[in-house]
Amino acid sequence: MVSLASRCGSATDSLSDKSILMLEPKKVKFRRAHRGNTRGMAMRGNHVAFGSFGLKAIEPGWVTARQIEASRIVISRVVRKIGKMWIRIFPDKPVTARPAETRMGKGKGALDHWIAVVKPGRILFEVDGVTREQADEAFRNAGHKLPVKTKVVERRAF
Repeated sequence: MVSLASRCGSATDSLSDKSILMLEPKKVKFRRAHRGNTRGMAMRGNHVAFGSFGLKAIEPGWVTARQIEASRIVISRVVRKIGKMWIRIFPDKPVTARPAETRMGKGKGALDHWIAVVKPGRILFEVDGVTREQADEAFRNAGHKLPVKTKVVERRAF
């Protein structure tokens, strides 16, 4: 006998188990935002605070929620059971898009995706509990998924 929940497509479907949960804000004050600028260096989040090694951006850019998720998966393959990982950026800026071949006017487009604004010097990810070689490998592979140039940095001794 087939249960009603399985026929109606409940949360136990195989597709819902494999869906990736992207980072996005729960609630925002304004649905649409201006593009802003990416001039200058990062004043906050520019030193390794939690782990031993960090992935630092050396050029400005926009990092989407999908790119953050792809990088997280690559790093977690190395760190999985032996270390810990921190994501130091969050995509809190909405980006809108208009449908293709649409005439001018009729207002700003609908929300398309979320981005994190990254300035040079910003720490994107941190890891702890792994060797320098493992961190280099993980961050090198994660850097290939990102639209900005990056480098691996160590925690400074104060």
